[in-house]
Amino acid sequence: QLHLVESGGGSVQVGGSLRLSCAASGQTTSIYGMAWFRQAPGREREFVVGVSPGGRDIGWPDSVKGRFTVSRDTAKNTLYLEMNTLRPEDTAVYYCAVSVTGWGEFANYNYWGQGTQVTVSS
Repeated sequence: QLHLVESGGGSVQVGGSLRLSCAASGQTTSIYGMAWFRQAPGREREFVVGVSPGGRDIGWPDSVKGRFTVSRDTAKNTLYLEMNTLRPEDTAVYYCAVSVTGWGEFANYNYWGQGTQVTVSS
C-alpha cells in the first residue's frame, strides 16, 4: 500500500503564492507517475500536471500556464506544486495522485491523497 499526504494549502489573497507538497510513504517502489489534480466547488475534477519518473511534466491547463510549476524529488518520494500569482479561480481542493503505470492525464491513478484546500480571496 501507498499513503499520500498533501500539505501546504491555505488561504491567500489574489496574487499570492503557495507551495504544495505531496509526500508518499509505504510501498514507494511502486510509484511510477505522480500528478496533481484539483476540484473546485461545483466542478469536475481537473488534471493539472503529471510528472514522469524522470521528471518530465505534462498537462497544465491554459489557466495555470506560466504561473504554476511542478517538481519531483524522487529520493524523497515527494511531489511539489509551486503556485504563483494565484487567482480566485484557483480556489479548489488539490489532490496528489500516484500511478504505478503511467503519468499523463489518462493514466490509471491507483492512489490518492486526502486533498489540501487552497482558497484565494480578492
